[in-house]
Amino acid sequence: MRIAGKVVVAALALVVFAGTAYGYSTLSALDDVTRSNVIGAGSGPGEQPADGAVDILLVGRDSRTDAQGNPLPQDVLDELRAGANGDDLTDTLIVLRIPNGQQEVKGFSVPRDAYVSLPGGKTKINAAFGQAKAAEAQKLRTSGETGKNKIEQDSLTAGRRATRQAVEDLTGVTIDHYAEVNLLSFYEISKAVGGVEVCLNHATSDPDSGADFEAGKQKISGGDALAFVRQRKNLPRSDLDRVRRQQVFLAALAHQVLSAGTLADPGKLSDLIAAVKKSVVLDQSWDLLDFVGRMRGVSGGGIEFATIPVLDPDYRYDPADRRKTAVRVDPAQVKAFAAELIGAPAKAAGKATVDVSNAGGVSGLASRVADTLKGKGFTPGATGNAAPQRTSVVRYPAALAAEGAAVAKELGGLSTVESADVPAGHIQVVLGKVYAGPGVSGGGSAAGTVLRADQPVTSAGDNCVD
Repeated sequence: MRIAGKVVVAALALVVFAGTAYGYSTLSALDDVTRSNVIGAGSGPGEQPADGAVDILLVGRDSRTDAQGNPLPQDVLDELRAGANGDDLTDTLIVLRIPNGQQEVKGFSVPRDAYVSLPGGKTKINAAFGQAKAAEAQKLRTSGETGKNKIEQDSLTAGRRATRQAVEDLTGVTIDHYAEVNLLSFYEISKAVGGVEVCLNHATSDPDSGADFEAGKQKISGGDALAFVRQRKNLPRSDLDRVRRQQVFLAALAHQVLSAGTLADPGKLSDLIAAVKKSVVLDQSWDLLDFVGRMRGVSGGGIEFATIPVLDPDYRYDPADRRKTAVRVDPAQVKAFAAELIGAPAKAAGKATVDVSNAGGVSGLASRVADTLKGKGFTPGATGNAAPQRTSVVRYPAALAAEGAAVAKELGGLSTVESADVPAGHIQVVLGKVYAGPGVSGGGSAAGTVLRADQPVTSAGDNCVD
């Protein structure tokens, strides 16, 4: 069984807790939270935010142990309807930006089945953890290491680092801090805050996840909360709707913690701290006191969530087995999306020459699109016709990935392909038969081809979902 949404409960509770005066005075209780050497010096390809913001990777791991490696009690596993495996999958990936000042917290989800390039080939991004963990364990055993605990801990660190790297490579965001939780933290923290109010458009039932809910508003915790964010069967868009539920649950959790006085209740606060210490793993460099100082300037409860662009949520990546599906994404689009959402520094346009070819048969289309791009600051290149094809694509050499993404975005979110065949300093745009972006009819409006998980979630209670 795959678990989604459990990670942010603990991490967000910690964030909200750190922003209160009472939380500040009792923060020392978290000094012995489990740490892992996840963030290396100079890690990641991205630029540090100019506003001093902090980017956190929230990871949910389908683990049947606590943060110290102790097996979860069977009664807890039974209530959570958890099977006997799954430790090496990361089923929740969220990048959360904490601003340095009076601004909203912003975050975006990466679907666990996003099809990406990892060492060894392309696969789902949630496999990065398990692949690196297994490789490190084998390396240690081959080198003569016999200590079971050392092999386990070092291989877990390798899995966490690989997950962080995979997210950085896909999004272009440098991860400053890492937070990981598992089944136990979700179970205990959702109970510690007294439950979370959610809203469903329709009644729903799913034996696999244990979801069995009526339509409308309701408060959930423990096993029911897990079922709410885990369900994907009987939902219109499967995993994308599950991601949406996760985002709504988080917004509702923040509202619950801030409005219900959870952190002012000594009993609830004690339970919350105990759950975090038992099950949360943080990177070794996270200075919680410094983080508290940053949190004091953040608007109370202001959280905006979105999901990265998706080209195909039901991508058949294995011709030999059509049952195998993944979520197809375009790394260039994802980077542009992340930069726009969380305010990362934008790359200047206009350095590349853009050649436009018309492969769709619409008279004058290449010239009109070229004029559109020129008006956006790009250098016009050659225009002409190409062999007919259905879809549109933007091709670019590796050095122009950022500008290629910018061109694709201006044309309504076209697919992009990095290609060594494109001349240096050039970007090639091929407009297919189904192109519907700017220039289609003398400068019409852009029709995005990117599938997004609805509009961002900004508040709790009224965000009814499927």
